[in-house]
Amino acid sequence: MNLTIEIDPRSGFCNGVVRAVQQAENYLQYSSRLYSLGAIVHNTEELERLKKKGLEILSISDVEKLHDDVILVRAHGEPPSTYALARRNGLQVIDCTCPVVLKLQQRVRETWERLRPSGGQVVIFGKKGHAEVNGLVGQTDGEALVIGSEAEAASIDFSRPVALFSQTTKDPDEYARVAAYVHSRRPDAEVYDTICRQVAQRHKSLVSFAESHSVILFVSGRESSNGKVLFALCRSVNARSYWLENASQIDQSWFRDGDRVGICGATSTPKWQLEEIFIYLQAITRS
Repeated sequence: MNLTIEIDPRSGFCNGVVRAVQQAENYLQYSSRLYSLGAIVHNTEELERLKKKGLEILSISDVEKLHDDVILVRAHGEPPSTYALARRNGLQVIDCTCPVVLKLQQRVRETWERLRPSGGQVVIFGKKGHAEVNGLVGQTDGEALVIGSEAEAASIDFSRPVALFSQTTKDPDEYARVAAYVHSRRPDAEVYDTICRQVAQRHKSLVSFAESHSVILFVSGRESSNGKVLFALCRSVNARSYWLENASQIDQSWFRDGDRVGICGATSTPKWQLEEIFIYLQAITRS
């Protein structure tokens, strides 16, 4: 079968995840074990690779029982309560919170403290229960309202001042629609552009990449919020888009002779995984 195969040059780990993985690997060069509070990346294949090096994933309830050890805080960030727990338990923290997320946490905290005396409210557009969102809600002592869609924006109390923020990895177009609705209900609402620039640019480039190939293989862990958003984007412009986690899930019936195959992924997808798919497809073309 004759296939033209290309890896999306913009796909792969975002800067925040690259930094977190590098710090974990650096520590594990000199230690047989490192605890990570939550999955360092929402990608099963990459997690298995890191576990073989000594990374162990803990929940917050596990950390409550841990004393005088070392924990890694992943790029998603954590609420202030986690750092307070670490201090109480004598834990050293390797803080890998993405600088973009850290800046957003600080802005949410400052805005909440400013609006609170006048009865204002902080609203976060994001996935309920997501690690980054939990960290943002923690900046408001749990008072922020989380909405996941334009429809859920109707639950905002528009009789009170509103400040709207977005989880950094959300779809920019969807956030724009939510922001427009909020402004239509309360014109003086504060709306902050807090989607990561790297993520926003990837949305734009991925549309072009998906349109310019006859088949798209989107590689991502199933738990990745960013993966769900980006795959839906690919599928919206190219019906022959397929979501997979590894090469074993490829079905040769997806391809036709002469197809241009594009391989891309989420911000939680490592380059090595995209290259693995590329090598597998090359073998198909030779068979």
